[in-house]
Amino acid sequence: MAIEFRSSAKAWMFITPVLIALAVVIGYPVVRAIWMSFQRDSGLDAESGMFVEGGNAGFDNYTHWLLQQCQAAGETVSCPTGNLGSQFWLAIGVTLFFTVIAVTLEAVLGLGMAMVMGKTFRGRALLRAAVLIPWAIPTAVTARLWEFMFQYDGVVNRILGTHILWTTDPWAARFAVIVADVWKTTPFMALLLLAGLQVIPADVYEAARVDGASPWQRFTRITLPLLKPALLVAVLFRTMDALRMYDLPAIMTLGNPSTRTLSMLVVDQVRQGPNSAAALSTITFLLIFAVAFVLVKVLGANAVRTQEDQRKAA
Repeated sequence: MAIEFRSSAKAWMFITPVLIALAVVIGYPVVRAIWMSFQRDSGLDAESGMFVEGGNAGFDNYTHWLLQQCQAAGETVSCPTGNLGSQFWLAIGVTLFFTVIAVTLEAVLGLGMAMVMGKTFRGRALLRAAVLIPWAIPTAVTARLWEFMFQYDGVVNRILGTHILWTTDPWAARFAVIVADVWKTTPFMALLLLAGLQVIPADVYEAARVDGASPWQRFTRITLPLLKPALLVAVLFRTMDALRMYDLPAIMTLGNPSTRTLSMLVVDQVRQGPNSAAALSTITFLLIFAVAFVLVKVLGANAVRTQEDQRKAA
């Protein structure tokens, strides 16, 4: 017992500094943001003309977003068109639309790229390095590059022979952002899936080949089942990243309301009231947490279990 106690005390001695650092770096900002979300934004005092603290707001900041309620002349009314509060559910829809379409395309294309890069052929190392270039380019540079390509007289319209306003038309702008995001982050998905493919034993494929399994049967009955844990973790990482998308649509479409995501809405609201923006940030955090929970608990996207499964497969 004494030995176990000393071991436990020594473990806590090493862990405690890390826990304190995490509490300061992560815990305090989260608690502070939640506290701010229940405070009113500062306003002008009618008598002194000076900014004053808004005081306790209760759940008003949350109902402002969730129920699209605004304050006008001391009364609660529906937020008028153009107000940021009226754009909350549109931003939710745009964010989820970007996430579902982009992550699905990236998973399919990334799997195909990973399978190609996993084969042995001359120039494989060069191909792997070239595939990672889009992912290595800063997002701001990627957004500006695709903005130039999607301009009215840009490369895309010239190649397709069309006259589409890619950055201003609502649906065209959304698909333009998805194309840019898929181009940039598919290599990341391919890299994660390639790591999962490399731990699948080669003798499993050889045994299936001897038994007369076709390439499609080997893919559906060997590759996909053994790759499923790594695929789910890759989808989890990309989903959480896509739900926080900001710079790509902000730069490409110059703040087009049809491509405004939750992160963009938070930044726009910070300029008008930090406490209301804190409530929106809390809602965004809860949305991302809920999606991550579903992926982990329902679909089994568990990084720890994935590593255990891969070790057993190896």
